Amino acid sequence: MRTKVKVEGLRELEKALRDLGKVTARNVGRRVLTKAAEPIADAGRANAPLGPTGNLKDSYGVGTKLTRRQSKLNRKQSPVEVYAGPNDPAAVQTEFGNEHQAAKPHLRPAWDANKDRSLDIIKTGLVTEIEKATARAQRKAEREARKLGG
Repeated sequence: MRTKVKVEGLRELEKALRDLGKVTARNVGRRVLTKAAEPIADAGRANAPLGPTGNLKDSYGVGTKLTRRQSKLNRKQSPVEVYAGPNDPAAVQTEFGNEHQAAKPHLRPAWDANKDRSLDIIKTGLVTEIEKATARAQRKAEREARKLGG
């Protein structure tokens, strides 16, 4: 199941990201999205039922990689994608239930409770990270100019 979120009013940040260059912009996006996904993963971990082995809680995390099976099923939509949730095959059965067990949602409530907070982290984090990246690029240009000039 895929959820789309549309954000408006960030044109200036988008332009600033383009000005940074492709690789730097991708790194900035990855850092910001990883920070923004942490509250969702933390809440999912807290909501997850303990179960007999406790593996579900321990498997929660944030990352940019999917398993081979997941990547075959997922069509990449953006240059930067970050995933938050459990890396446990039993998580789907626990989240949605099946004929043998009732659903015990943990990730969906985590998303519902933290999506606005994550969006705020993205907005403020992009501004901060773009400023840092711009400052780094300026310092690098100054170093290069000093090397060439003297």
